[in-house]
Amino acid sequence: MNKEDIIKTINSFLVEEFEIDESKISPDAHLKNDLGLESLDFVDIAVIVQKEFGLTLKGEEMTGIRNLQDLYDYIFNALQKK
Repeated sequence: MNKEDIIKTINSFLVEEFEIDESKISPDAHLKNDLGLESLDFVDIAVIVQKEFGLTLKGEEMTGIRNLQDLYDYIFNALQKK
């Protein structure tokens, strides 16, 4: 899976699952401050990442993910290691 596919998948589930306005979605959008995601939302993101990409996100790994670009990069890099 290439980075463009990862970005499309993530952006799509943010719009559908979290009802985030597409205009707010950009690589530098902060997950909490800009997109309004809360702690419990990160659990949902981890479940969706597991389902869509077959990756298990651990809590300590999620602490380094602050914006969408961090999330895209994390998933892309983890898939490269598989």
